Amino acid sequence: MSEPIEPPYVRIAAELTRRITERKLSAGDKVPSTRQVAQEFGVALATATKALDVLRSEGLVITRPRSGTVVAPRRAGNSGEPVTELTRERVLAEAVSIADAEGLEAVSMRAVAGRCGVAPMTLYRFVEGKDELLMAMSDSVYGTPSFEFAESEPWRTRVEAVATALWRVHRAHPWLGLVHPLTRPLPLPNLLGISDRLLGSLEVLGLPPKLQFDVHVLVYSHIVGLASNFEREDIAVSDTGLSSEEWTDLQYLPPVNDKSIMNRYPHFAKLFGHFGSLPYGYDMDLDEMFQLGLNLLLDGVEALAARLAAKGAQG
Repeated sequence: MSEPIEPPYVRIAAELTRRITERKLSAGDKVPSTRQVAQEFGVALATATKALDVLRSEGLVITRPRSGTVVAPRRAGNSGEPVTELTRERVLAEAVSIADAEGLEAVSMRAVAGRCGVAPMTLYRFVEGKDELLMAMSDSVYGTPSFEFAESEPWRTRVEAVATALWRVHRAHPWLGLVHPLTRPLPLPNLLGISDRLLGSLEVLGLPPKLQFDVHVLVYSHIVGLASNFEREDIAVSDTGLSSEEWTDLQYLPPVNDKSIMNRYPHFAKLFGHFGSLPYGYDMDLDEMFQLGLNLLLDGVEALAARLAAKGAQG
């Protein structure tokens, strides 16, 4: 009597489990997406979804806000960490931790006090109220990046370094864009320091003053605009219980597989249709989008500066 054939999704789940148990994928690492699993193992998207569902049901992976599906933390006993002294720095660190994990709406004096193990009124020794707390939180995280470049470096190298550092801050703390929108910037010392570095990096181009400041605002806008999608995705995951990949598959797989619909959109069909060039679909990577957008933006700035210089030379 022949042995029963193991379903493909079981084999895939076993392989991904092995990678997790052997720590090739560590706690917090992003798990391959449904499309990536389908492509790697040569199976249908539905099979890849079932494999990931097995990992989820066994508690090996979780859907985490702003990160998607990641390897679940390994269980450990209580560490018995000693209670640290309450300082302004600790108050801000606890507030930032709440905002990072649960969103800006979860931050309150009572919530922060609970994390610190004190009465809410105790916090007023360190901040005057929630408004000051939010400003201080923002300034504290803007003070975290370091800039590893010399002032003698080319202007583009310096701009890319500042922009990348700022992107990492907003990516880690996407609530920042909600505290002070682009049209109402706050004079936070650490943010002003970042802006000053960016303006200094652009100075060598010799742009008119307003244009120089406009470019610096556009770079910042590019970063904040993209990073805000991490916060929106967090809210969407909470509302639907689905990752962006799972939601997109539910919305787009039916029409993509319907020839009558694809016939109306020939350019989509060339990409996503049955014989399209992207048969496993499209996974949006915001880190890649940031880098692409920054390169295109700086290409344009460089070309504009060259045109202005040539026009000035002609008198």
